[in-house]
Amino acid sequence: MSLKAAFIFLAPQADPSQHQADIQTPQVTLLIRGVQNYQEAVNLAQQLVTEGVQALELCAGFGNIGTAKIVEAVKHKIPVGTVRFDNHPGLSGKSGDDLFNN
Repeated sequence: MSLKAAFIFLAPQADPSQHQADIQTPQVTLLIRGVQNYQEAVNLAQQLVTEGVQALELCAGFGNIGTAKIVEAVKHKIPVGTVRFDNHPGLSGKSGDDLFNN
């Protein structure tokens, strides 16, 4: 069995069409994509589901609210996991919830 999974990370000025990598092993294909905010992440997550991604992992910049937005966006069709920091060092020591939740 081969798993197609994706990792979405948050970074200022990230563009998923440019800031990406694909890693393929005999058992796992991992798509890595950067986005600059929650709305881009929602759009990307929905696109990845249509492309056959079977699981999503979110970087530690996604807070509880951001993670919930992604889970809602994929309509529980695939599992969504997260890496956790209380204060992400790449986001000025804040959670994405502090920066992107309007």
